[in-house]
Amino acid sequence: MKRPNVFWQDKGRVSSNKYVCGYCGNFVASENGYFAEVYPHAIDPTTDKREYILICHYCSRPTYFDIDGNQIPGPIYGNSVFDVPEKVETLYNEARNCISCNAYTASVLCSRKLLMNIAVSKGAEEGIRFIDYVSFLSDKNYIPPDGKDWVDHIRKKGNEATHEISIMKKEDAEELIIFIEMLLKFIYQFPASIKRKTNVSTPEQHP
Repeated sequence: MKRPNVFWQDKGRVSSNKYVCGYCGNFVASENGYFAEVYPHAIDPTTDKREYILICHYCSRPTYFDIDGNQIPGPIYGNSVFDVPEKVETLYNEARNCISCNAYTASVLCSRKLLMNIAVSKGAEEGIRFIDYVSFLSDKNYIPPDGKDWVDHIRKKGNEATHEISIMKKEDAEELIIFIEMLLKFIYQFPASIKRKTNVSTPEQHP
């Protein structure tokens, strides 16, 4: 829908705006970008408002802010996890990125699929039932103590998103990412970190 009362200005310096870049994850205070005069404002017709497209000075990508301060794309939810298989990392980041663009149902589906990929990366057969992937992770002790309820929670939410006419909420997607992040660190990152520490060569000792 065209908005006739939005007038974008040429690129230049704008008033400094602090935000977390939705692409690279850095906290920035950008003064480089575009702004648009928007009037009359829907809430206060006597006041002109501005929208912004700010350029991140780390990755040079644009972020849009509407007159109410909503950021698109929003900050990437959760934290990066290291030493994970490429497919698992790709899917984990996809689930995080879905939250940044308000695609919460898609994020929940990614979290469900992540459990399947984690299990396969640890030796489970492909093409088995989802509950069998969960059982594999549990039987092989890849799920930490008291974590089975969380895995079952992911299973139920994933089933809702897959088989029911149900729209997931922001909190549904975020809580699954929090658990998945912890699970990835427990299964991949922490063991790899310890292995590197124990494999560090020590100075040769002479009698």
